[in-house]
Amino acid sequence: MTLMTKFLGASAATALMAGAAFAEPALIYDLGGKFDKSFNEAAFNGAQRWVEETGGTYREIEMQSEAQREQALRRFADAGANPIITMGFGMADPLSSVAPDFPDTKFVVVDVTWLEGLDNVRQIGFAEHEGSYLVGMLAALASKTGTVSFIGGMDIPLIRHFGCGFAQGAKAANPDVKIIANMTGTTPDAWNDPVKGSELTKAQISQGSDVVFAAAGGTGVGVLQTAADSGILSIGVDSNQNHLHPGKVLTSMLKRVDNAVYDALKAGENVETGVFTFGLAEDGVGYALDENNASLITAEMKATVDAARDSIISGDTKVVSYYENDSCPAIDF
Repeated sequence: MTLMTKFLGASAATALMAGAAFAEPALIYDLGGKFDKSFNEAAFNGAQRWVEETGGTYREIEMQSEAQREQALRRFADAGANPIITMGFGMADPLSSVAPDFPDTKFVVVDVTWLEGLDNVRQIGFAEHEGSYLVGMLAALASKTGTVSFIGGMDIPLIRHFGCGFAQGAKAANPDVKIIANMTGTTPDAWNDPVKGSELTKAQISQGSDVVFAAAGGTGVGVLQTAADSGILSIGVDSNQNHLHPGKVLTSMLKRVDNAVYDALKAGENVETGVFTFGLAEDGVGYALDENNASLITAEMKATVDAARDSIISGDTKVVSYYENDSCPAIDF
């Protein structure tokens, strides 16, 4: 079982500290909530798999605001949690402040790979552009209008990285495909705005899109719902979201955050620190195929995409990284 603590002022601080001197690990979710059906929920699923296999317990907190990040890290470390697993790029600065004060505590952060001088931190990144390339190919192959689209959450390089890979894959499958791209916003609220996601989806449909890829956390729930209601296909992200609208979600770009969290919990205080990046070769990213979308992915489509996957792994196909260029050859954001 797990114990969830939400920061709601002094009462939450008391609840968190009530477990002082415990040796359990801790998991800090990013903004958007652990049941966002995407990034955070993937982390939760990985933790639950560890619980089911080991009978272990862990502490968890859902962030309610940016200001709570450092507070959560420091309080868990003070209480003896080890390792402390954190989700999202927003944890970079708080970790830089807190980790040096607790050299005997191991920290794990997902979606951060650029911190220096932190020997007690495991930094985990993913080659999101590689997985997005594959679902971009599927989008173009499935499209009947020749127009596909992308909806990102917060406008940051990470999300442009998703969009860039998606656009390259779509162009590889159909050089003439039209690609529409929109971001939900420029603040963390963009991760949890399904109404805005719905509005953007409708606008893209009006421009001819019949397949939309949402890389937007909880906002994507609105994208997938509106796509299903409007009779077009959608593509989920991070977690396998095919089941949310069976037969209407073309696929999901899998980002194996669940494995990252599971592996960290399994290693415990002995978790290896350093920088790690997981792509197609490491099964860190991919696309989802199950009973919910089997009727949408033909054998020819699967063969085409699987061949592209092998080509990327072998190095014969190079997917351009947005991080390396601060731009994308296949799309304008």
